[in-house]
Amino acid sequence: MKFSAHSNELQKALSRAASVLPTRSTHPALENLLFEVKGNMLSITATDMDISMTCGVVVTGLTDGAVLIPGKRIFDAVKSLTNQQMMFTIDIESRKIKMATENGEYVLQGESVDEFPKKPDFKGEGEIEITAETLRRIISKTIFSVSADELRPAMMGVLFQFKESELCSVATDGHRLVKMITKGIKSPMSAKDIIIPAKALNILSKLAEDGAAKMEVGAGHILFQSGLTTLVSRLIEEPYPNYQSVIPSDNTKELMVSKDQMLASVRRVALFSSVTTHQIRMSLTTSELTITAEDVDFGSEAKETIACEYNGDEMEMGFNFGYIVDILTHMESDEVIFKFSSSTRAGVVVPRTQRENENVLMLVMPVRLNP
Repeated sequence: MKFSAHSNELQKALSRAASVLPTRSTHPALENLLFEVKGNMLSITATDMDISMTCGVVVTGLTDGAVLIPGKRIFDAVKSLTNQQMMFTIDIESRKIKMATENGEYVLQGESVDEFPKKPDFKGEGEIEITAETLRRIISKTIFSVSADELRPAMMGVLFQFKESELCSVATDGHRLVKMITKGIKSPMSAKDIIIPAKALNILSKLAEDGAAKMEVGAGHILFQSGLTTLVSRLIEEPYPNYQSVIPSDNTKELMVSKDQMLASVRRVALFSSVTTHQIRMSLTTSELTITAEDVDFGSEAKETIACEYNGDEMEMGFNFGYIVDILTHMESDEVIFKFSSSTRAGVVVPRTQRENENVLMLVMPVRLNP
């Protein structure tokens, strides 16, 4: 097995493939990357058993073949060799890997490809028409609300609900929720719900190139293809919580405020909040929003008042400042609207101006105020 490749192009592919490598594994073969050369195409494959990614690189192929190469070591080696032509010579029997550049020679010990898990058989139900830009946008607006609780596996991914000419994406960790409707997405599945794991979505958001993206759903898996990169991920096959039941429909008290002003104020005040509860207090009047925080253990406190428009009775409520910061950070409108019914029920947050063909709604649960 022999081929020549440019280190910069190889590094791009290795960077993508290495993102799939598991941090810890009981299966040593998963710490390797599968290198396969056919003609002038090198395919680099990584898997953690749930996600498999194959990245293609155009090379000068001299002899076809396949070998497993230690993933972290080959990635670090190629990353250190910038802007150089590299010649790879692999003895298939001994699996000795020689990498030669103009100034040096490097040797690695590979493994047999027989140790590597087989790629999952994928049979799609038809291609979903979605651009890479739209997919990246959906991921960026929802992924921050995904749960990390392994006892609730369904909430460790984003729910994709395919409907006629639109996609509804939902993420929640039980404390906050995001629901995003994107119109104009055509799917062969008129009514299909799938849950895509957060790890797969994080990888997708980085590898999706501009332009059209191929996306297909099969039995228990989803396939995404962008350029010479293909990713197949196992879906989370658990029932998703009935999120509609927690979105209140009778929140009539509306607070409209500058997003940037409120975000800056919350961040400053939060510096003085309890390191245990992360709690801030929001007090509402018709024209003012007062944000306060204190940490009685360290004797610190802070208070800021900003202008707002509020149509309800005076009210006071508590929130985890991190959730408020996350929600405001992912809003694009200059002004945001908070909708409340009481100080103990979930608040709904929407941008004052929705983007065309899009509808974003976020929800945040209050916390009990300290006396």
